[in-house]
Amino acid sequence: MKRISIIDSHTGGEPTRIIVAGGPDLGPGTVADKMKVLREHHDALRSAVVNEPRGSDVIVGALLVEPSDPSCDAGVIFFNNVGYLGMCGHGTIGLITTLAHLGRIGPGEHRLETPVGAISATLHPNGEVSVANVPSWRAQKAFTVQVPGIGPVTGDVAWGGNWFFLAERNGHDLSVANAEQLTEYSWQVRQAVNAQGFPEVDHVELFGPPSVNGAHSRNFVQCPGKAYDRSPCGTGTSAKLACLAADGKLAEGAPWVQESILGSTFTGRYRWLDRTAGKIAPTITGAAFVNAESTLLLDERDPFCWGIR
Repeated sequence: MKRISIIDSHTGGEPTRIIVAGGPDLGPGTVADKMKVLREHHDALRSAVVNEPRGSDVIVGALLVEPSDPSCDAGVIFFNNVGYLGMCGHGTIGLITTLAHLGRIGPGEHRLETPVGAISATLHPNGEVSVANVPSWRAQKAFTVQVPGIGPVTGDVAWGGNWFFLAERNGHDLSVANAEQLTEYSWQVRQAVNAQGFPEVDHVELFGPPSVNGAHSRNFVQCPGKAYDRSPCGTGTSAKLACLAADGKLAEGAPWVQESILGSTFTGRYRWLDRTAGKIAPTITGAAFVNAESTLLLDERDPFCWGIR
């Protein structure tokens, strides 16, 4: 029977499950190299950790690995119910909180190696975490797709560590009570975006007016596996900041408070990396809370040992 040690946390309501011991040997190389080995040779472990009966569509998993970059404190591979994520903002906040819970780090700045590059995250004395995300930019402004059964939908295509289609004028009430309808709408929009010019887009982000004092907008973010993000989404907020910066709607260094579908918030800021190219360096601040230390038992006699796919 294989044993996998995990620590569960949530960031703004969105769960993160960190594998801290019991993972496979992925060999030498960069974290990107190790993610390739994990995907090609040990993908059943991903499924076992985050899919039912041990997990759910909502859980984002992460495997701690040795970094190839000596300046990094740890390497991390993020994944979900259907595959792998280049970067995960809420997951990074959860990871830093988990490492602090384990006593491996204290307040201050820490570097992490991800499959899409090294990032830094600062653990503040009050427990909040600020993630300096990968460079972000907008690839296409006001891209209109024709969605069967819905009609034209216009949004921006942007990179924030994952690829997003961001639509503000979507005509929907962004509430938890409306989650099923928002999920179906976003899923149809994503299929149209993929088919009509941007096959790399795997997240759809809808925006509306905020309900929390001090927030600038409320969002609904659909993730690749069709589950919606309970948090304001770190990579999605980074993509939003890139669009705001490109349109001159948010000054460099000014705060943008992004509210989630649950009412939790992240605060984002950016600095310019290349104004001509529209590239920014976003920073996302939020808080995570550890809620479980567990050992997963993988018994190969169990027909659902490796998860229900």
